[in-house]
Amino acid sequence: MEAVIITVFITGYFLITVEHSIKIDKLIPALAMMGIMWAIIALNHMEVFDINTVTRELDPTHIDEILLHHLGLTAEILIFLLGAMTIVEIIDFFRGFLGIKRLVKTRSKTKILWIFGFLAFVLSAIIDNLTATIVLITLLQKIVKDRNLKLWYSGLIIIAANAGGAWSPIGDITTTMLWIADKVTPLSLFKYLFIPSLVCMVVPFLIAARLKIFKGEMDIPKEVIDMEENKYGNKMLFIGLGSILFVPIFKTVTGLPPYVGMMLSLAFVATLAEIFSNKKFNLSKVDDDHEEESDHSPVHASLTKIELPSILFFLGILMAVGALESLGILYNFADLINETISNQDVVIVLLGHLSAVIDNVPLVAASIGMFPNVINDPLWHGIAYSAGTGGSMLIIGSAAGVVAMGMEKIDFFWYIKKITILAMVGFWAGYGTFILMRDFVL
Repeated sequence: MEAVIITVFITGYFLITVEHSIKIDKLIPALAMMGIMWAIIALNHMEVFDINTVTRELDPTHIDEILLHHLGLTAEILIFLLGAMTIVEIIDFFRGFLGIKRLVKTRSKTKILWIFGFLAFVLSAIIDNLTATIVLITLLQKIVKDRNLKLWYSGLIIIAANAGGAWSPIGDITTTMLWIADKVTPLSLFKYLFIPSLVCMVVPFLIAARLKIFKGEMDIPKEVIDMEENKYGNKMLFIGLGSILFVPIFKTVTGLPPYVGMMLSLAFVATLAEIFSNKKFNLSKVDDDHEEESDHSPVHASLTKIELPSILFFLGILMAVGALESLGILYNFADLINETISNQDVVIVLLGHLSAVIDNVPLVAASIGMFPNVINDPLWHGIAYSAGTGGSMLIIGSAAGVVAMGMEKIDFFWYIKKITILAMVGFWAGYGTFILMRDFVL
């Protein structure tokens, strides 16, 4: 039955990739394959692995426990994402991104490309690659109206954001996993991966800057130029980004999951937003009589802009991958690779390419159990780089890519034709730099 489950996953994955051709929203096959895969597991009483990889017979009680376990892990990501997206929308409600927009003083398409690239690289290391992508694509939507040009900028932002997240313990979920598992330290991540990650970003941008699409100047929409600033815009920008930056500090101090800190940050930002807007504190409409007033609530207005289809898509994908993980399929596959290929660099590079196809979280989780290497061994830094940046090779290979796909409706095959080669060249250039630094410098 494992073959059947793998077939369901591959079929669902294929339907997601041809979303625009078959005119079916990607969340439908994602949710369908999740339900079908778990139904097959339950009906056939298949053996599964718990979080300690201990095999046990599956019965209805175990199904409940395992589903709750994976739902809990998935909910942590989704709630964190909802909080980050809402804070970003609150900042936008007060036109706070006009502050960042001032950095874009040029009309040169090439210069704007580099500005977005370095913003993505730096912001992703501070507020994680997912949130940085949300922030910058929100800004992109304000200043770029040409559809094709916007897609190119979005694709390259994904590369830069994933590269920036690889050298920070809070920049990507996989580096956070390695950090929590005591495999790496923040200083060692910076020491080994900052330069390779920078190369991973710079090389594709150097190539892209020579393309025809980025030649000449861009017409910034008049409504953006004439947009009246909100007197609280800059305050909300710094408060919002500072509140997101507070999340890893909260986690370090309390030991609680990141989504708890994100909800606390959202509560703080929402409170100030309501005070600044001089409106009644109200997270949702209470009744129809107050509909007009609640429509002006910054929190309610922000919540109505959240991309719920993207959230449901995440739910389906992560729970489907959870089914593969529970059956031990991913772990067995990782062990097979490790036994077949003795060269660790080849294994690490293969891991990076696989992370573009399969969720990198279970891949890294499997890697943590595969290798006995000590803390700060170069192997762990190679895995952090590979899993963090390899996802850029496909639009659905990283959380940043999936969010960008949802926000800008990027076609899967457009990304493959236009961005994949750039991401692959950057990945290889960065990993080559990592090998040189590891073997001859550090």
